[in-house]
Amino acid sequence: MTATITVLVVDNEPEFADLASTLLEREHESIAATPVTTGADALEALEERDVDCIVCDYEMPEMTGLELLERVREDDPDLPFILFTGRGSEEIASEAIAAGVTQYLQKRPGRERYAMLANQITNAVSQYRTETELRENERRYERTLTTLHETTRDLMRAGTKREIYQAAVDTAGEILDVPIAAAYAFEPTSGALEHAASTSETRELLDPERTFEPGEGLFWEVFSEGESSYYPDVREEEAAVNPESLSRSELIVPLGTHGILVAGSEGVDDFDEPMAELMHILAANTEAALDRAERERLLREHDRELTHKNEELTRLNHTNEIVRGINRGVAQASTRSEIETTVCDRLVDTDRYRFAWVASTDDSPPSPAAWAGVDAAYIDSVREDGQDAPEVDLIRETLESNDVSVVRNVLDDDRWDVRRKAALTYGFQTVLAVPLTDDERAHGVLLVYVAGVDSIGESERAVLGELGETIGRAIRSVERTRALLTDSRIELELECADSRLLLNRLADRVGRPISLEGVVDRGDDHLVQFVRISDPDEAIIDSIPSLEERWASIEALSVLSEGDETVLLELTVAETPLFEVLSSYEVGLTSATARDGVTTIVLDVPQRVETRALIEAISDDYPETALHARRETTQTRTDGRFDAELERHLTDRQFEALQAAHYSGFFQWPRESTGENLADALDVSPPTYHYHLRAAQRKLVSLAFDDHSR
Repeated sequence: MTATITVLVVDNEPEFADLASTLLEREHESIAATPVTTGADALEALEERDVDCIVCDYEMPEMTGLELLERVREDDPDLPFILFTGRGSEEIASEAIAAGVTQYLQKRPGRERYAMLANQITNAVSQYRTETELRENERRYERTLTTLHETTRDLMRAGTKREIYQAAVDTAGEILDVPIAAAYAFEPTSGALEHAASTSETRELLDPERTFEPGEGLFWEVFSEGESSYYPDVREEEAAVNPESLSRSELIVPLGTHGILVAGSEGVDDFDEPMAELMHILAANTEAALDRAERERLLREHDRELTHKNEELTRLNHTNEIVRGINRGVAQASTRSEIETTVCDRLVDTDRYRFAWVASTDDSPPSPAAWAGVDAAYIDSVREDGQDAPEVDLIRETLESNDVSVVRNVLDDDRWDVRRKAALTYGFQTVLAVPLTDDERAHGVLLVYVAGVDSIGESERAVLGELGETIGRAIRSVERTRALLTDSRIELELECADSRLLLNRLADRVGRPISLEGVVDRGDDHLVQFVRISDPDEAIIDSIPSLEERWASIEALSVLSEGDETVLLELTVAETPLFEVLSSYEVGLTSATARDGVTTIVLDVPQRVETRALIEAISDDYPETALHARRETTQTRTDGRFDAELERHLTDRQFEALQAAHYSGFFQWPRESTGENLADALDVSPPTYHYHLRAAQRKLVSLAFDDHSR
């Protein structure tokens, strides 16, 4: 024992007290003895300084040794107290032991007696100090444990996981006196451990941006196994990520599925068992707090979701009422315009929607056809912006996806910067675009403007999407009814400058205007085209036969008639993309004339066909195609019925023979073609062709006169 042992020697004989003190110090260099002569002086000395052991005589005036012992035990029950007396009866020894003396030793002459006394003193003080330190450690542990449990309330009161992590490391640093403390949270998204919190001293030693991927380092090893580990010297561990870390001793405790709590020290093997136990208690409390925070987070999310669903359900019920009203109004409408106006009026006749308008896709770019709830100034701005209007992009996106599209916040969407002032003026932030479709095509797009950010829920979006289908079918129904009554059709005039078009190539080759007189579909992916060249000269006529050999797109070519003003050609070609599109849309080709590399095509389009989709389908194969004019035409019911009846009564061969004769000028006088020419073009014998042609003529005349007689 190297620490100084302070001894108080109490004896009523001053000379003996001085002698005993001197001899004890000689016997053991760590003993520092102080002599006093009375019990009162001893008590006064105890108040003034720390004493490790008292050596006292038994028989003294005023206060005996046992009386002094009794007074000492009142303040310190365990302080070593050795009764060193000249009286050596068994009665005194028994009384001394019963009173609680540490040792009992009789005074005898000789230095060895003081050697024995010094030995008793050192042994008693050593035991006393050990027990005192143990008790102090126990008291300190209990105080720390009590404080640790008190801090649990702070953990439980923390609002977020980040606050809990920070409270845990602060507790480790301040209460447990851990030099280095940090917490790492498991992020399910990245699948890694990320720095969550650390004490101020620790931040200087750790890189907060450092993450630990699966299988990386001691941190991940402890977290994945779910068992805490203590490393007396981290630098000796193979799995240590940074062997040069200032943290030498390291205790890593998992926090369930949330992450880990790390305690470190710059020294080697600096954590004893009580400290490890306290860290485990702190980790358990932290994990419980994190579980509570996670449950509360999930509960808040559930409450928010439930509130959101209730609000959405309320809006949905309101929307369903609006939709029912719209459906009743649409069912009573007799025209497309009336349907579109009814839809817009009913939508804005509520507090739910700011305003609405229907975009017509027959126009390019799409423009408002009906609107409600907004003044004409906004509609004019949409029309004036043309292709640059953000609504046009939204409409195109909706038509391409054939699904409801939503702009969640026009104030945060760069494409809608031109509408920022209008959005603030008219009080909208969410814009909804609903395609008006039936099973065949789109009839337009309904745009609805709503206050607030992202104000349209999925259920309401679905309901409005179904409304769009209802409106689309209603428009289709009234248009079909109108078509049955008026046989209204659309005439489109297109201009195509694409070099892939055969007429453009022919016109460039001969340098003269060329017109397509007619086309006969052979039904075997081949077409017979009758083409007329205007104002030909001898050189042009002489060069025509060579085209059959030079152009792979022409399988057969023949000159049906030659005149001073025109030349009529018959071409057999493979079916082209243009005629495939026209056939799929059931669109008739009225005329096609090529001049100076541009072909003007006139199409006869039924009302049920969406003109925009038709033009886009043609442009996909012939990009240099543009709409030049759009006109509505009306046929008489008699004409329409006659056309249908004629096609119904003739066979395919008869109809083909009649078409070829008409387009080739067979019925003109003088004839521009012969039966032999046409038979060759249709790849049949002349008698067969004439048989089909006469049968077609007979049915045509019969149908005309029979219909007239009725």
